Amino acid sequence: MYPINLPYIAGDGRVSPPASPRFSYKSDRLKPLRAFCQTVRLGSVSRAAEALFVSQPAITLQLQALERDLGTPLLERSGRRLLPTREGELLYEMALPLVEQLDGLENAFRERVRGLDAGELRIAANSSTILYLLPKIVAAFRQQHPEVHLVLSNVVTGEGADLLREDKVDLVVGTMLDVPADLSYEAAHRFEQRLVAPPGHPLLRKSRLELSDLSGYPLILPPQRQITWRLVDLVLQQNRIPYTVGLEVSGWDVIKQYVAMGLGVSIVPSICLGEGDDARLGSRSLAAFFPSRSYGVVVRKGRVLSPQARAFIALIRPDLLAPREYDQSGHSER
Repeated sequence: MYPINLPYIAGDGRVSPPASPRFSYKSDRLKPLRAFCQTVRLGSVSRAAEALFVSQPAITLQLQALERDLGTPLLERSGRRLLPTREGELLYEMALPLVEQLDGLENAFRERVRGLDAGELRIAANSSTILYLLPKIVAAFRQQHPEVHLVLSNVVTGEGADLLREDKVDLVVGTMLDVPADLSYEAAHRFEQRLVAPPGHPLLRKSRLELSDLSGYPLILPPQRQITWRLVDLVLQQNRIPYTVGLEVSGWDVIKQYVAMGLGVSIVPSICLGEGDDARLGSRSLAAFFPSRSYGVVVRKGRVLSPQARAFIALIRPDLLAPREYDQSGHSER
């Protein structure tokens, strides 16, 4: 072995030029790219260091070396978070799949070898999705892959997105209005919004329902942090319709119970109305005023999905769970 950067004098007297300078970070591109991707994903050097079990100075040196190597700033501070520059966003998009695939190579290999006879699948979804959309899909998955340990976490979609970023779940099933740049959302089902009220309610008897008619009755809605409340508020505000929220409560079953008691009316996606609701509730379509509600799959961009996750996603298709059909009176036709 000859020292780097020293000329090597061969036996015939010829002198070889010194080797090109080598930097330690160039000998292992994965480390600085991994540090960069974790910093972008988590928004800080300290959190990236914790995730990678290294010191903060080590992460800082790797980021500085990567910027020197590429000749451009990759990160900039915005408040308390580090955000990628325009060039950093491009590098993140290119590097993340490479880092994910290399980091997950061993597990992916073992999963491919074992197939789908073992392993774990972690899914986050809100209560209505777990209660109304997923039962048939989960039953089909359990029948096809009984050895897979399936974990369903009941959270609102925004919290599920955070769990995705932290790799605590494999995918999220639910609704997203605004999709963050680091996530991907694909709608699989669409359901219309429906007005629900006690049987015989004046809004159910009107021959022609107008959006302004809702202002005369208190609404029972999910909490403001949830998508339904935001959607109702957006539509009514855009149409300059005054409204009153008489009660905020979590859970469609609870909302339907309070509507049946005569405490107000509500606006719910049709997926949340079941056969047992016909006796205590009436409903009618609000499709003319509100956009349909989509339910789909949220995954983190660049993440290599496990065979279990891909198998579950393949089951989320419209023919597994079709929307209920209603006649003009607002009653189910089946």
